[in-house]
Amino acid sequence: MYQVYLRSFRDGNGDGVGDLRGARSGLGYLSTLGVDGFWLSPCFPSPQRDHGYDVSDYCAIDPLFGDLNEFDLLVGEAHQLGLKVVLDIVPNHCSSEHPRFQEALAAGPGSQARRWFHFAEGRGADGSLPPNNWRAMFGGPAWTRVVEPDGRPGQWYLHMFTPHQPDWNWRTPEVADFFDEVVRFWLDRGVDGFRIDVAVGLFKHPELPDSPDPTADENARDAINPLAWNQPEVHTVWQRWRAICEEYEARDGRQRTLVGEVAVPTPADQALYLRPDELHQAFYFDLLNARWDAAEFRQRIEAALRDIASSGVPVTWVLNNHDQQRTVTRYSSNGLPGQEPDLDRGAARALAAALLMLALPGSAYLYQGEELGLPEVTDLPLHALTDPIVAATGRPEAGRDGCRVPLPWSGAKPPFGFTDAEADRTWLPQPDWFDRYTVELLRADGGSPWHVYQDGLQLRRSVPGLRDPRLRWLTDDDGVLVFARGEGFVCAVNFTDAPVPAPVKGRLLLSSQPCDEGKLDANTAAWWIVDPTC
Repeated sequence: MYQVYLRSFRDGNGDGVGDLRGARSGLGYLSTLGVDGFWLSPCFPSPQRDHGYDVSDYCAIDPLFGDLNEFDLLVGEAHQLGLKVVLDIVPNHCSSEHPRFQEALAAGPGSQARRWFHFAEGRGADGSLPPNNWRAMFGGPAWTRVVEPDGRPGQWYLHMFTPHQPDWNWRTPEVADFFDEVVRFWLDRGVDGFRIDVAVGLFKHPELPDSPDPTADENARDAINPLAWNQPEVHTVWQRWRAICEEYEARDGRQRTLVGEVAVPTPADQALYLRPDELHQAFYFDLLNARWDAAEFRQRIEAALRDIASSGVPVTWVLNNHDQQRTVTRYSSNGLPGQEPDLDRGAARALAAALLMLALPGSAYLYQGEELGLPEVTDLPLHALTDPIVAATGRPEAGRDGCRVPLPWSGAKPPFGFTDAEADRTWLPQPDWFDRYTVELLRADGGSPWHVYQDGLQLRRSVPGLRDPRLRWLTDDDGVLVFARGEGFVCAVNFTDAPVPAPVKGRLLLSSQPCDEGKLDANTAAWWIVDPTC
């Protein structure tokens, strides 16, 4: 699956922001690349304070991106090409401009409308202190005090991300009924499933007590709070949604898939979300968070296969997404003491990691631009930054804009075919050095990362060994991982900065970097077919 971050994929109407018409124009590209489908980022009406993850209407399309007719055309044309469409849905929180929240503000304390959200009295003699010590994921307190209809300071409401994103109160039964209708609305329009934002959220501890969160920094991002995430009641929601998906599948035989953003302490915790009556998939972030280190990669792969795949559910691997620094930049220094960033080294490691991921048993999600070898854009001007994390923390380096810069499609200067608008009108500016990463340039170069991805995706379908769910490790050599799948398929990855002897003899299918005969180059992955009798 390929993640289409809509704002940055392709602009179809010339306003400098990616949209549904632009996504339609890119469907042929996705088909040629060889993916099975795409996850589409939120395109619902929204004030765009968090780029669509602050939803004001769950059953419509924001005019910034098009309309329902354009959405229907996208789904229909994708299906004609054999591509599945998974829609991003945000059930943990909405926009503060959502009509339900506005109704709650107007209704006042004690009203039924306020039960749809988490409203609470403040602490202290005059209620001027937040109800508890919870911190927001994007930095700062998780509570904001409202002005009541009579003009006096009043209750506080909970927002685990920003004040513009109040959390729904899923302990109110009507909230679950409301989202049932949302799910059915989009299934009726033909989507093949949902990527579920903050799938471990939704339910909060019913008493809203203080959290043991050890985070001392008031501006810290991603504060740990076991009272706000991974509450046991959340599993009832995914059972409910799974039943709806199976109801639709029973009608026409077409599976609808639920894939969750499930960030939990261990793979065993994640497996609980993947029981037969819950989610079909959940992103395995442990591999994404691994350093470029053979032992660490192996440990995290083994944990996933042991605790998730052993239950009969394929692992859902991911190395990049719209919330993380791109692997090319992440692996360029790998956080090692004294190691200076080197983008060439980072690019080699990122491509090797991609081939490793594509060789593992399970599902794989790619983030747009990954196949181009795009690095993070780390020098965006301060005035161009749009991520609410930057505003909440005061730390530009904590933001996510650098991995969201619009894709370069063609040409030698901005906007690189992304839009017909002037270059200075793209919603985030593209650097001049994007000229080395355009789709046009890389598709014309048979040795480019784009062709490694395309070849790898094609081989995933055609090599029998890659359909075998089993994996066997073949060596414990320091710095080199080697494993086999099925009868005769072998993948090897050299995590070191020096060439090593090829660990097997056989027919080379694909490598992330050219290798001399009998060698596996530094920071390189390769696939072979070997004689299983040897």
